[in-house]
Amino acid sequence: MWLYLFAVVGYLGVLAAVAVWRARRTVETTGEDFLVAGRTLPAHVLVFTLLSTWIGSGSLFGGAGLGYRTGLAALWQSAGAWVGIALIFFIAPRVRRLAQYTVPDILEMRYGPAARVLGTIAIVLSYTAIAAYQFRGGGRLLHLVAGVHPDSGAVITAAFCIVFTALAGMSSVARLDVINGVTMLAGVGLAIIYLLGGAGGLGGARAALRPDQLTVFGSLSPAQALALFLPTMCLLLGEANMYQKFFSARDERAARVAVAGWIAGTIVVESLIVGIGLLGSLRLPGLGTADSEAIVIRVAVTALPTLLGMMLLAAAAAIIVSTANSMLLSPATNLVRDVYQRLINPAATDRQIVVYMRVVIVGLGVLGLVAGSIFPTVLAMALWAYTMYGAGITPALLAALIWPRATRQAGVYSIAAGMAVTLGWELAAVARGGIAAPAYLLGLQTIYPALIASVGTLVGVTLARRR
Repeated sequence: MWLYLFAVVGYLGVLAAVAVWRARRTVETTGEDFLVAGRTLPAHVLVFTLLSTWIGSGSLFGGAGLGYRTGLAALWQSAGAWVGIALIFFIAPRVRRLAQYTVPDILEMRYGPAARVLGTIAIVLSYTAIAAYQFRGGGRLLHLVAGVHPDSGAVITAAFCIVFTALAGMSSVARLDVINGVTMLAGVGLAIIYLLGGAGGLGGARAALRPDQLTVFGSLSPAQALALFLPTMCLLLGEANMYQKFFSARDERAARVAVAGWIAGTIVVESLIVGIGLLGSLRLPGLGTADSEAIVIRVAVTALPTLLGMMLLAAAAAIIVSTANSMLLSPATNLVRDVYQRLINPAATDRQIVVYMRVVIVGLGVLGLVAGSIFPTVLAMALWAYTMYGAGITPALLAALIWPRATRQAGVYSIAAGMAVTLGWELAAVARGGIAAPAYLLGLQTIYPALIASVGTLVGVTLARRR
């Protein structure tokens, strides 16, 4: 077992060593370096940092666990990202052309200061929750490989990610994601090859699996499948980390090329992770919902040869840490840039921006640790965060980029409506029976009323004001 722990700790040690080495060679002294890497990132770096940011504990635990329980139907959640990235391909150059720092920058350009404030609140709530389940995923990883209590493991993971992100900034985080992306691809790729070989190839696996595991919907209804698809797609279309990294691109062409590579990498990695969950159901049958979410880690320590298991665990560590770093960096950027610099101290120096960024990263990390104890599963937390952001921000953000007719009032009211309905629907569902994944009320998952409220308000107010 100590070899597995060595794989995780050793990998994180390599990341830390490279980060220190980079810091000695290139000291990030300006706010623009820390926030958007000086707008110098080439396409190949953007591909890996976008991939490493998107593939996180939601895929590693939520997606793999869903694959274990429902089979290929788990790809409905992943497919939301694929469609979202494909749509992003057409607007990435336009985003880079704006040369802003954050998503709330875009919202204020179009809808005014109120939209900036509401957008910042939605990002902080959503991304703190996403960072929280990265910490929780790290706790599960350390529990399974070293017997560390999951809560203690979450604290250890959070401490590493907080310190790493606070010291690194965008430039170092993005370039280290090249290492994370390669590790991720190698770990899950070799694992799936071994599991398929053990199952007798594709034919043997198909014969051994339940018929419903190989169908389009599996045990899900079409409405349930769509409730997995929509929050993921809506989050990705407005994903603040993605926009911040487009703002970090060297030029418009680098942004567009990166999106093409990103969609290919995401399809491959997310399909492989779901495949590990699916094939893991043959090796380790009978797991409940919570235990099945750790199927990738369980496969690594019980079903793979030691070397392959170590590689898969290193990939798991890469998935968790890379996403946690970005989910701390993005909301910290929003709070410092969109609240402190924009509303409190417009004359803030580069040194003040970097110092406050580091303080806010620590504060958000601590808040994420507390938030991680609220939800029963990673999937429940992921869908809540995706819905809050996807319904609250994405419709107004896309309208700001592609619908010139949308009015200032419509954008503000749309953000407020999406956020309010998400919170209200989830709280009402909790009052009726506890947090689930996804939450139900009146037979509907949260994404449906929240998205209808946001889009309906955006269109309705715009048309009413135009008359």
